[in-house]
Amino acid sequence: MSTITSIRQMAADRDDLVEDTGSSIYERLRDDIIHGRVKANERLKVAELASRMGTSTNPVREALQQLRGEGFVIMTPNRGARVRPIDEEFVRDICEIEVLIEPALTRWFVGIATQADIDELERLQAEIEALNFGDEMKHSNLDLQFHRLMYDRHYNRHAVDLWVRHRHILWAISRGFPTSLSRQSNVLDEHRELIACIKAQDAEGAARAIGRHVEGSGRHIIERMRLGRHAV
Repeated sequence: MSTITSIRQMAADRDDLVEDTGSSIYERLRDDIIHGRVKANERLKVAELASRMGTSTNPVREALQQLRGEGFVIMTPNRGARVRPIDEEFVRDICEIEVLIEPALTRWFVGIATQADIDELERLQAEIEALNFGDEMKHSNLDLQFHRLMYDRHYNRHAVDLWVRHRHILWAISRGFPTSLSRQSNVLDEHRELIACIKAQDAEGAARAIGRHVEGSGRHIIERMRLGRHAV
């Protein structure tokens, strides 16, 4: 291997390490915030976080900027970063945005959906129903595939990327709460209604169905959060 090739490989390995470290720090900080290990309004000092996590300050700054973009962190001039409370208002705000985004994405999908798309939605729905919420992680992955099939080809990548970020945030918040039996039943019914509207090429009906689906998921997360707070 030539010297130039070796240097390039070392640089690539270093970049991969920085990227992996930054991603890991972001995930660790997000998990700490969501689960209350870092308290609401607590200051996030870059040097202290870097020391605690055994890394340089740059990955920490990058992670804080990403968390700021997702609403987990608030940055104030001359005061640095602090934790935004992960409360019912936080979830409400995200869901209100999703009630605007997802019906628009779904309405557009109905206009381009093929029989192959419908077949795949029905296949995923059959897997979801067969699993019957027996494994929350598998259910979440199948549900993500179900919705991505409708959204991934949309021309507005900003809207799709925002949906993906919100999806991961809500999943991270809700994974500590069991899904109630009534919500499980509603999810399956809402998916079936959505597929029926797509098959009928009823764009407005599909948009209304996904809107109810998003609202129902948001209400369920908020209810679980309240129950968890009262149980403490």
